[in-house]
Amino acid sequence: MSLTNRQFRLAERPVGLPKESGWNRTEEPVQQPEDGQFLVKVEYISLDPAMRGWMNEGKSYIPPVGIGEVMRALAVGKVVASKHPKFNEGDAVTGAFGVQEYAISNGEGVNRVDASLAPLPIYIGTLGMPGMTAYFGLLEVGEPKEGDTVVVSGAAGAVGTIVGQIAKIKGCRVVGIAGGKGKCDLLVNEFGFDAAIDYKADDVYKGLREHCPKGIDVYFDNVGGDILDAALANLAMGARVVICGAISQYNTTGEVKGPKNYMSLLVNRASMKGMVVMDYTKNFGKAAVEMAGWLSAGKMKSREHVVEGFDQFHDALLMLFRGENTGKLVLKVS
Repeated sequence: MSLTNRQFRLAERPVGLPKESGWNRTEEPVQQPEDGQFLVKVEYISLDPAMRGWMNEGKSYIPPVGIGEVMRALAVGKVVASKHPKFNEGDAVTGAFGVQEYAISNGEGVNRVDASLAPLPIYIGTLGMPGMTAYFGLLEVGEPKEGDTVVVSGAAGAVGTIVGQIAKIKGCRVVGIAGGKGKCDLLVNEFGFDAAIDYKADDVYKGLREHCPKGIDVYFDNVGGDILDAALANLAMGARVVICGAISQYNTTGEVKGPKNYMSLLVNRASMKGMVVMDYTKNFGKAAVEMAGWLSAGKMKSREHVVEGFDQFHDALLMLFRGENTGKLVLKVS
């Protein structure tokens, strides 16, 4: 009996929020690997804000997904057939396998992981791209020092929760910005943030003035827009601003809203720098070992928001832009 591979392919470039009509859900027979290849049964698909940018045509840090192509996504699964000398049946692996149930790979960009040490979703979350983004964005770009005040927006998301926890491990005071009392309570009570600001109910500018009386030393930005402006207006001397993402702007149908308070960079001799996690791939192994140690020692917590069912892909993806997930959003293929 032949197996069927279900896939989501990009049908059109979205304007604003992606629409269900923007996907073609296709089925095709599962391919068998040729020499130098292996077949992966995908178990969990990573849903990330970056996917929205990958749908757009134009210059970026990575080529856009082509119309008709399987939607790009990171995923984790098991090797079920192999003609590759370095990958064996039963190996748990992560890679850019796409939004599909089965993927053929030649091993490029694929890493083996140990399913006995941590649940598979953690390898596309805390020990995957979001964790690496938090680690290198904060430590290499933000350069926090003990005693610094670190503020992170999108703090209840996959990257934000890790940024805050690493900052605490490094001896910083941490303030998170998130949407809703539940998320703010979670940041303080579960992830150890010193304070949280609810952007849906509070004045972010006033909240930052209250919780950062000496100013912000490191601001890790995941959202852009008005919240970035509020942070820029509250910088400390010599502050570092890390531009990781701008989810508030990804689905805008007009002009992207840029910062109005950028002169604060001049006044405070501050810096603002963008970061792309793929620039640090050669050091992913070192970072993963250190973060695995923090997890094992109980210094860091990993939280996954799992949505079950392959056909839930579109609705699950939109959860990112509605702020409905807490922690790493993952689609379980079942």
